[in-house]
Amino acid sequence: MKDEINNNKNVAQSSFDETKVDDGALVLVFKNESNEVQSLAKEIDSDYIQFHFCVKGASRFVFNEGRYILNIQEENSLLLYNPQRELPINLQIDPNSWMVSVLISIKNFHGLFSQEAGYITFLSDDNKDKKYYKDGAISPSMAIVLNQLINYNLNQSIKNLYFKGKAYELLSLYFNRSEDANVEQCPFLVDETNVIKIRKAKEIVIARMAEPPSLQELADEIGLNLKKLKEGFKQIYGDSVFSFLFDYKMEVARKLLESGDNNVNEVGLKVGYSTSSHFIAAFKKKYGTTPKKYVMSLT
Repeated sequence: MKDEINNNKNVAQSSFDETKVDDGALVLVFKNESNEVQSLAKEIDSDYIQFHFCVKGASRFVFNEGRYILNIQEENSLLLYNPQRELPINLQIDPNSWMVSVLISIKNFHGLFSQEAGYITFLSDDNKDKKYYKDGAISPSMAIVLNQLINYNLNQSIKNLYFKGKAYELLSLYFNRSEDANVEQCPFLVDETNVIKIRKAKEIVIARMAEPPSLQELADEIGLNLKKLKEGFKQIYGDSVFSFLFDYKMEVARKLLESGDNNVNEVGLKVGYSTSSHFIAAFKKKYGTTPKKYVMSLT
């Protein structure tokens, strides 16, 4: 594999990091925080499966010298696999966009899922020599892992081990798609208007996470009945409204604690906990440790 950007190279507020997490497994993290489109070109062997995640902003994959383009929008993923030909990465990352990619050889991938080859459709004997393409939404649980990869700030000596664990966690969450909507089975998602309303609901609870509306208030505000709000949110984001919000609040809290600009009480208030004891209990439920111990672990 060859690429045109060196590891950890920073260009115009952009950063690219490549981490080998196993034989035949890589994690790429690209943050374009400039005001210009940035490009990444990398040769990829045909026996690699590519998982691409757009955490923020938007990007494009360019194939056949620009004759074919695949767009990937914020909070969406792409799975690409073509055993018949090389599938080099030629990625254009928009300003203020973040991308994470996991590249894994088909040999390694079969080893992870050998008992479930029938469940992973493109691993079946009938499909193993066929090209495969799939796009989908990034679930809240996947978003947390992706942000942990992007915002990694632990000791460099454990980085490869940490990235390896997170890469495989991400793949397990990616294929835990039983709750994902199937348009053929789910008439709700055929109605783009409803999808827009559900996305609006997500934006509302995030914007008002410290004092979120009740489910009924949220349903009224977006113009859906309560049942459709609950069903639609679960179908699109793979979780209930308040379970999604809890995960989001804990991720915000974790970032605030890492920044060091706020104490535990202040962080708790910012994410909507009126008492520090309630915040500490919530944080421990999510991460298995207290906010104080988490901050101490960073030093």
